[in-house]
Formats: sequence, structure tokens, C-alpha cells
Amino acid sequence: MENNFNINNLVRENVKQMKPYSSARDEFEDFDTADMIFLDANENPFQNGVNRYPDPQQSSVKVVLAKQRNVNTKQILLGNGSDEVLDLIFRAFCEPKQDNIITLPPTYGMYGVLANLNDIENREVLLSTDFQPQVEKILETVDSKTKIIFLCSPNNPSGNSFSDESVVKLLQNFKGLVVIDEAYIDFSEKQSWMNELDEYPNLVVTQTLSKAYGLAGIRLGICYASVAIISVLNKIKPPYNVNELTQLRALERLSNPQKIKSEIASIIRQRAKLLKVLVDVKFVEKIYPTEANFILIKVDDANKRYAELIAKGIVIRNRTTQPLCENTLRLTIGTEEENQKLLGSLTLLGF
Repeated sequence: MENNFNINNLVRENVKQMKPYSSARDEFEDFDTADMIFLDANENPFQNGVNRYPDPQQSSVKVVLAKQRNVNTKQILLGNGSDEVLDLIFRAFCEPKQDNIITLPPTYGMYGVLANLNDIENREVLLSTDFQPQVEKILETVDSKTKIIFLCSPNNPSGNSFSDESVVKLLQNFKGLVVIDEAYIDFSEKQSWMNELDEYPNLVVTQTLSKAYGLAGIRLGICYASVAIISVLNKIKPPYNVNELTQLRALERLSNPQKIKSEIASIIRQRAKLLKVLVDVKFVEKIYPTEANFILIKVDDANKRYAELIAKGIVIRNRTTQPLCENTLRLTIGTEEENQKLLGSLTLLGF
């Protein structure tokens, strides 16, 4: 779908003109390196598994992801968690003190943090009471300096996905980037928006191995976008932003998709059980629809109930300070044993 999108109108002038850093591993590319002696990168020569710099383009990981997600490797950028990916998007496309972005609270807090860090105005347009984008208000908020609209779908902390109609309307009518954060997409029945990358040149999709893939500790975020957008981000990313151990652990995990699917299915089953019981807890006033690995509930007194669960050794997230989230608690789906302990505590407190 054409909307007169032109990537050159978005890229910062200094980024257009800069020459990216060329590391030793960027300059030497050869698939047959078994007999080569590497004296180019000032590394320690004694082998210990991590004495060499990692692949700056994470080629092996990208090949696996490209095959599993049915995209081109040139449409993938990997980062030190999704937060680095998001920060690179800011730094490539938003001019400090001049440009602005739009976020839709309640949502993931790092969008606002990164806007502040990069000295970019963050224009907030609240979601509707059922946690859907107010498209007309968003488009009314856009001006010539609006570079990015951030959509978190499934949304954190509400758990719901945004309607296809809303997303399409934004993609068609906004000439900047629409970044869809799909950290929780694997727990939803909806298809990823990355399937629409060829349709919308202004679409950027971010995902992570932290949630469904169980690799929060290795910090690996993923960006899927057009070759043109990824090329810009590659231009400014640090040369060795994803370390060797992270790449190896990611490859190991990605090599067993059936185990990942099994764990996701277990989390979804546990989510259904928890939803069923929460209906009968007296202090729970509302249970919000969820397509994520967590449930947002409205209670009579969030601060009180949070403290009561802490006293029972259960840590949840109190979201009551967030817009539209007064007296809400966010419950992550744990193991069956952990969920049983949560349900037992809720039973004692609320039946």
C-alpha cells in the first residue's frame, strides 16, 4: 500500500552523511576460515571460546530466524535486547530538540524513557477505555515533525492486541514509521505484522527472545523491516553489539522449535486456568482480555492486595499508577506449581 512514504525524508541528515565504523571482522569475510591465522583485530590469540570478537552481523542467527519467519536476512537487525533496537530507531530517525514521537499509554515505559534520553518530544494519546488506539486522535496529533508512532500489540500492561483496522489505517495515513512491538506475539492467535512488511514500507516490527523463548537473560532483541530501513540501522549500530555467548545460546534455543511451542502451549493452558479461577475471587472487579503471558486485573485496592501477596512470597506488578489502570495488578503466568501457589493465596485472601 503506497502512502507516499520516503525513507530519505525521515533519516537524520548526519546519519545520511556518516560513514559507519568498519571493524576487522567486517573487512574480512570468508566462509572457509579454518586454516586462517587472524592477526587483524588485536585479539588475545589463546583460544578459550570467547577470545575472538563475535560476528558483527550475527549471520548464523539471522539465517535461522529468516528461515523460521520467512523473511530475508537483510530484513533483520539484532540488538542487545529490544531496548537497543528501539534506541537505534530513535537515533537514526529522530532529530533531538526538533522531532516528536507518539505513544499510546498505558504502554511499555521504555518508549518514553528513550524519547527523553534522545531529547525527543513524546506526544501521548491515551488508548480508549477498552485499550484500543484512538486512530483519529492519533492522526490529529501528527505534524510535520512526527517521525514514529509506537504500537505495543499485544499491549503491555493490558494484554490485548490492537484491531487490524486501526493498525492498517495508521500505516496507510501516516508518512513516518509505525513501530509495532510484538514482544508477546507468540502467546496470541493473531498473525505477526511482519507478514505485511512488503505491503507497508513504513512498517517496523520488533520482537524478542525474552518472553516465549525464555531467554531474557541473554538480551537479544529483533527488528524486522524493509531492507532500506535495516540498512540505515546497521549504519549506526555498535560493531559488536551482540556478544558471542548470546549468539550461541540463541542458536541452541532456536534449534528446538518444538520445545518452545510446548512451553508456549503450557503457558496458554495455565493462563486459561488462572482466568477461570479469578472470576470467583471477590476482590477482583474486572479481568481484562489477554493475548499475552500475563493477566491484568482490576481489584478493590491494588496497593493492599499487592502487599498481601508480597507477604505470602508472591511478587506481582502493581500498575495502579499507569493511565487507565487505577487499582490494577499484572499477573505473569508462571509454572503450574507457581500458579497453584498464587491461586491458593488468592483463595485465602478473596473467597
